[in-house]
Amino acid sequence: MKHLHFDSVGGASGDMILAVLLDLGVSREDLQRQLAGLPIGPFEVISALISDRGLHGTQVTVQATSPEHTHAGKAHSHAAAHPPHRGLKEIRVLIEGSQLSPGVKAASLRVFQRLAEAEAQVHGTTPDEVRFHEVGAVDAIVDIAGACLGLEMLGVADVSVGPLPMGYGTVACAHGVLPVPAPATVELLKGLPVTPADEPFELVTPTGAALLATWKTMETFPSGSRILKVGQGFGSRKLNGRPNVLRAMLMESESIAAAAYASPATDACLVLECNLDDLTPELTGALLNRLLGAGALDVFLTPVQMKKQRPGILLTVLCRTEQREAMLDMIFRESTTFGIREYPVRRTLLERRHESVETPFGPVRVKIGRWQGADITLAPEYDDCLKAAGRAGVSVRAVYDAALGKNVRSNPRANL
Repeated sequence: MKHLHFDSVGGASGDMILAVLLDLGVSREDLQRQLAGLPIGPFEVISALISDRGLHGTQVTVQATSPEHTHAGKAHSHAAAHPPHRGLKEIRVLIEGSQLSPGVKAASLRVFQRLAEAEAQVHGTTPDEVRFHEVGAVDAIVDIAGACLGLEMLGVADVSVGPLPMGYGTVACAHGVLPVPAPATVELLKGLPVTPADEPFELVTPTGAALLATWKTMETFPSGSRILKVGQGFGSRKLNGRPNVLRAMLMESESIAAAAYASPATDACLVLECNLDDLTPELTGALLNRLLGAGALDVFLTPVQMKKQRPGILLTVLCRTEQREAMLDMIFRESTTFGIREYPVRRTLLERRHESVETPFGPVRVKIGRWQGADITLAPEYDDCLKAAGRAGVSVRAVYDAALGKNVRSNPRANL
């Protein structure tokens, strides 16, 4: 399994994180192609190689041709004028309406949910009532969705974050002049290591803090890890005494691989369930999609026979323990249930990675599952197959079979 460790000298923002992933080898063209399905109007992800104080790396610019503002890797983008004021519901519609993979959609929505919760805490409101200002602009949406996509493309399983530098001073934003770090940033950084920096600027933005806080799964990288690649993402602001750079090390650990062979990876989850007998099928389906879009690990519906001979539906939701409050809130608000059962469970997981294979209908990502040191199962990504089938005017099954055929030598199903 791969591990990504972040070290920051100049701070962390959405564009710097996206830049460091490109510097680690994520294809800008593939990233642009997959992000193009976001219903936010035309935009382009532009990357450039730059140097600062003897260090070399990548800087990212998101250029939108719509009236919305753009930025060029600035960790102080709160000062941009008149960005659109989108809410969490609007962001959710945008993400769910895209052609990104289910994993990237869920990861992106978890980041936006975390941002909304931080803003709600600061302003004394609820996440659904928060209006995103700078974070609702095209460039910020591309930064977040693109970063989550890049993490998937690299096949990263775990993330750790070193101390993040805290600048000082004030920053101008849609709410007026605020202290640095901004209140929402401070809320998002709770639990993350920080260090003072003698720079009168906003070094860590809410977007950067939300991404790292959402991704972090470990305090540091495992002992004995091997460094595979090092990437460096730059912001555009020139700092006074340090390079404006975020570094990430892509690592692999022999101990992780050995542990995975001897004992499969497991994680702790929560099951939430309730019986529904007076919710229309349309609303039940909408609830299922909303829960998946909000980051639930799985959601399914089971027909059941309830008391008084009433037919009904058993709604079952599998989620992470930290998602409990958000999931409960959504189920109560979107359904007619008066109570929700819950109990902890553990999952055993295959080590997994994604590879892109070429087919006569275009590239398709394939998810590969590994068990005890060997690849044992694979599955083409449905969204990629659906998109390729639409472009080529063929059946989805034709694309699916073509993607499997390209992997025939390593396909565990080939001999079935």
